[in-house]
Amino acid sequence: MERRPVTARPDEAGTGTPSTGRPAPPVAATPGAPRTAGRPVAAEERRRIPRTDALLREPRLAAAVERLGAGLVKAAVRQAQQRARGGSVPVELVPEAALGLLPGNAGGLRPVINATGVLLHTNLGRAPLSAAARQAVAEAAGPTDVELDLATGVRARRGRSALAALRAGVPAAGAAHVVNNGAAALVLAATALAGGKEIIVSRGEMVEIGDGFRLPDLLVSTGARLREVGTTNRTVPADYAAAVGPDTGFVLKVHPSNFRITGFTRSAEVADLTGLGVPVVVDIGSGLLAPHPALPGEPDADTQLRAGAALVTASGDKLLGGPQCGLLLGREDLVGALARHPLARALRVDKLTLAALEATLTGPPTPTALALTADPAVLAARAARLADGLAADGLDAEAVNSAATVGGGGAPGVTLPSAALSLPEPYAAALRTGRPPVVGRLEAGRCLLDLRPVPPEDDERLAEAVRAARAAVDGRP
Repeated sequence: MERRPVTARPDEAGTGTPSTGRPAPPVAATPGAPRTAGRPVAAEERRRIPRTDALLREPRLAAAVERLGAGLVKAAVRQAQQRARGGSVPVELVPEAALGLLPGNAGGLRPVINATGVLLHTNLGRAPLSAAARQAVAEAAGPTDVELDLATGVRARRGRSALAALRAGVPAAGAAHVVNNGAAALVLAATALAGGKEIIVSRGEMVEIGDGFRLPDLLVSTGARLREVGTTNRTVPADYAAAVGPDTGFVLKVHPSNFRITGFTRSAEVADLTGLGVPVVVDIGSGLLAPHPALPGEPDADTQLRAGAALVTASGDKLLGGPQCGLLLGREDLVGALARHPLARALRVDKLTLAALEATLTGPPTPTALALTADPAVLAARAARLADGLAADGLDAEAVNSAATVGGGGAPGVTLPSAALSLPEPYAAALRTGRPPVVGRLEAGRCLLDLRPVPPEDDERLAEAVRAARAAVDGRP
């Protein structure tokens, strides 16, 4: 199962800005500037607090209005003024305080450093996009040829180059289609292939896919009927064969993802089910397109199709390392029927997702791929270097061995040797509410910052975030 990020208590979370509710970072005073005792200021001092309109004309704040919009900047200005009235910000530093309260962008999502040790953390958006994918998204933000053939000037198939890249990544697939997430891929398959019919599935594969969504409920919502076979721990090919009939839409195999059943168990392989006269649909979940040496037990799309699966569904934002989307790969006639189904229009992805997906498939190794194959010795050296530098500054920092996980429902039970920076427990909340936010985990009374999910180029940012958190931990203003 995934580790969850450390949850802040109400008294740790700080004060949010009125318009965003985001945690407000502490305002650093300029060296040498007068400091107040934190008590409300006198009336004559209050009159010196700059007016809102005057502050909005200040060049740096005026530039921020162009970048972020007036609403966010006004909210920061008013909060800075309020802090000055309360005595926690010197009057002459109100502009700097307002600037310090501004978000990095106009959106509500805040970029964080994932130091949890979970590579694909659902609460943190799962797979981080590669630099190539981010550039592709930026370039696709304007008008693009997403459905236009520039050579002929006529309409073209939507996302054709992304689909071609997906097929190239899974040679056994006769065709490919993309929808907006993994659950949607399974819903489209059930609706198009088994609406009003039965889906045969093992009792041991009737899983909950996260956040309270259960596979049986999802499939039944499409109008299909579920025919459960076998038992929780043992389902054999004969169980499927006995259930197949004229009302069978397809046989479904589901990768359990977040859990494993061990001991007295048995399950049917795809190759055992291909002679039943109905399509075999395999939901591999984690989005691994081809076998990976670090994950020998994780099912992949190409292997399942070569074994005889008619259709494979998967997520794009897990082990593939791309944007959130649902992948459908398999027989050309089945994929074509799914793509033409009316529901496909409601589930289609936008041009930004198509751009990010194609760049993920054709570009350099993704951050997920690099984290998965990171050398434990290199991770240990990074942790030692960070700990030595912070300890030299007087911080209680140590380099320790750690164990990371894949997360996102991928490779349950697999641990990846890693290294972490160990800090006192109070650093967890201070780092989580800092700039940039750093999310670690608590273990044995210490805050661990696991380096396997952290790109090496972020090491210095991580160190600076720890140094900045020291003031909050020590209770210094």
